[in-house]
Parts: sequence; C-alpha cells; structure tokens
Amino acid sequence: MSFFSRLTDRARAVDSLVCVGLDPHREFLAEQTAAGAEAFCLRLIECTEDSACAFKPNSAFFEALGPSGLEALRTVIAAVPEGIPIILDAKRGDIPSTAVAYAQAAFEILGAQAITLNPYLGRDSIEPFLSDPERGVFLLCKTSNPGSEDLQSLALREGESLYERVARLAEGWNTADNIGLVVGATDVEALASARAAAPNLWILAPGVGAQGGGLEAAVRAGLRADGLGLLLPFSRSLARAIDPGAEVERLRQAISQVRGARPGEAPGPLPAPLARLADALLAAGCVRFGEFTLRSGMTSPIYLDLRRLVSSPDLLAQVAAAYRPLLDGLRFDRLAALPYAALPIGTALSLQTGWPLVYPRKEAKEYGTRTEVEGDFQPGETVVVIDDVATTGESKLEAVHRLQAAGLVVHDVVVLIDRQSGAGAALAKAGYRLHAARTLTQLLDHWERSGKVPQEMLKATRRFLSEHRS
Repeated sequence: MSFFSRLTDRARAVDSLVCVGLDPHREFLAEQTAAGAEAFCLRLIECTEDSACAFKPNSAFFEALGPSGLEALRTVIAAVPEGIPIILDAKRGDIPSTAVAYAQAAFEILGAQAITLNPYLGRDSIEPFLSDPERGVFLLCKTSNPGSEDLQSLALREGESLYERVARLAEGWNTADNIGLVVGATDVEALASARAAAPNLWILAPGVGAQGGGLEAAVRAGLRADGLGLLLPFSRSLARAIDPGAEVERLRQAISQVRGARPGEAPGPLPAPLARLADALLAAGCVRFGEFTLRSGMTSPIYLDLRRLVSSPDLLAQVAAAYRPLLDGLRFDRLAALPYAALPIGTALSLQTGWPLVYPRKEAKEYGTRTEVEGDFQPGETVVVIDDVATTGESKLEAVHRLQAAGLVVHDVVVLIDRQSGAGAALAKAGYRLHAARTLTQLLDHWERSGKVPQEMLKATRRFLSEHRS
C-alpha cells in the first residue's frame, strides 16, 4: 500500500488532519540532552496518539545533539504506534548519488515512512526516495518563512510562479501515489494556487498558530475536493499545552467543523490566474445574468455561454490552460471533447499539450464511415471527457455511452465550471468522477468580493443554487 493511501486511511479512521510535530526545542526540555529530547517526544506521542493523523519529528533538533541525538530519533520513530504515518522533517536535496544515501538513512536506518525534500535539483534528485512506493515524500513548494518570496514566487515566462510550477510538476510525477507538497499556511492565496495546480496531492501546511497562519483560512484554501488532502502540523502550541492530548482533540474538532461547513469546496480568494480568468469570462459575455431556460428545462438566473470563446483566441487559450492542473493528475490516452462548446477548448488544450483529441458526434454519420466518434483511436484506450460546464450530468452520460460504444474507456469528466446542480452525484452514481476547475459558488464569491456583479443578481443565483443543489 502506498504511503498516501495509508495516510488517507488514518485520516478517515480518526477523522483528523492534525500532524503532531515532534520538535524538541531546548526551551521545552527539562534536561538539555538526547535523553531529555527523547522523553519530551515520547510524552507527546503518548498524549496525542488517539487524535493524531501523523507524527513529524524534526531531524535538526536531534542532529544537534550528536550521535546520541540520532539514536534518540530512532527510538522516537520506533515508539509511534503502528498505523500512524511518520514524516521525517529533514528537507534533504542533493544530486542523485548522494540522495541514495540520504534515502537509506531516512528510511532504512531511522525508520521513517516519509520525508520532506527540496526539489530544486529536479526530478532525478528525488527519484531515490521514490523507489519504494510505500515511502512518501513532501516536496517544498511554498514555504512558510518570509524569505520564501525571494525565489519561490518569481514569475516564469509562461506566467505561472515558480512554486506553481513545482506543484504542477509534482502532480505529474505522482505516478505511484507517494508525492505530496509542503505549502505554508501563512500565505492563503499561495495555498489555494498550489491546490489548484495539484488538485490530487496531499499538502503539508505548516504555519498555523505561532507563525501567524489562520486555521479556518488554511483549511478552506487547502482542502482537496474529497475533504482530505491537507495535513496541518502543530508543534509549539502542543509543547506549551498543559494537556497536549486535549489540545490536539480541540484542533481536530476545529478542523472538522470547517471541513463540514462546505464539503468539497475551497472557499476564499481564487488563485490569481483563476481570478483573472473569472473576470475575463464576465467581461466577454461568457457569463450573463437574467432569466434563461437551460437544456435541463430549469429556469436559471445565470447563463454560462462558453461557445463565445471562439471569438476570443487569447481567452480561449487561458480557459484551456485552466484544465491543465486537473488533467495532469489523471491517466488517459486521449482527450474527448464534447460538441459544441468544448470542441474549441479541447482543440486549444491539445495544441498546448500535444495530447491527441477525439470527439463523439451528436448524431452518427449517415454516409462514409458512419462513425459516432471522430478522430484516430484504438478500442481499449482511455479517454478523459472534456466539457465546458456541468449541470445535471445528463449530456455527459449520453456522450460517455457513445464513447464506450466505440470501445473507449472512460473514468473521468473534466469541466471548467460545476454549476452544482447534481452532475457530480449523477456521474458518481454511474461510476465516473467529475473534476471542475471551480464551482459556480466560488465564482460568485469572487465576483462579490470584487464588486463586479450586483448584489441582487448574486442573491438570486445563490437562491437558485440552494434550491437545486445536489
């Protein structure tokens, strides 16, 4: 079983996203020795093991105590009860030959199950840590210290920041479910952007509390669509607590309360690229407010018309790029764009990425090949369905059936906007997964914050969503 599968199982078993940091700062030790550090950590483990999702010993504090400190670290790791994941906070990063030795030290000598790494040297520098899928790594993406801005937020030629590139690369590298990210909770916008770039990865988000990060904002920005995928480490607050076990339970409940408030969404500010895209769609008339009859027969106060994108090539390219973070985490052979709105989107996406494209016809050809699916493909290949928006899911299921009738395999449907009117549930019931760059609620929240849509229109749309949400 992969490391992150075990982490997911533990999170669900104890309904917790709390990671207990085992950081034996000298100020917390009754005795300034390796024995004192060991005793401090063993007490924390014993007090918090019932509610902790994971434990994270910091290698530096043990290394500073010399050989006896490293032996204490081995003892502390061995003391963690079976079934609770252990992340060694060591932030290693070196050329491949040296990385092999670091991996052996962390996993074989010390007994850790995962480790934090600096990905600055590239993929080959982390591969020695990935050879065993049962071991995991958390790559430093956007760290919680103020100096992270010096390099990690630099804008690349393509328009994304360096940390966003790290997140997107990590999503693509995660073929064995053993790569996660470290993103500081002190920068909520960066946390939301990293989540958008890596929708499927686990994120270790330090910085809540002593470093100034807010718990609620971090949870809302960093949660994965399934309500998991975020690990919040706490160290100093637990070390200072009279009853660390009670404090971990309090934190667990506080996080669970936020998770339950709006499951499946990540409210809060949109990442900058998506915020710009949301405003551009509004300005281009791709989003209109009024009274509209939808394909489902429902009367809606909002209409999403992405067919207009064909007249705005630059905006079409931006929309296509918004699909990329979702698709990077999926496995497929070809894109399958649905006519008509998604055909130009799928074409733009294919041109940007090189992924081949097919599309199901709305009706079978009555001449020539009489095909129902256009494009080059082989039966048995997997396609990911691309569409513009999701409402009830009915049109998606019709298209999936046509694709399957041609011998293609479908697991996933990806859209730009989920209207939250039942598509996710309908697709899930039929055995398919819906992925959306953003929900309509998140777009409405953004336009309210920016003041770009009148309040009465926002209220009418939210009322419609509440009445038809599924």
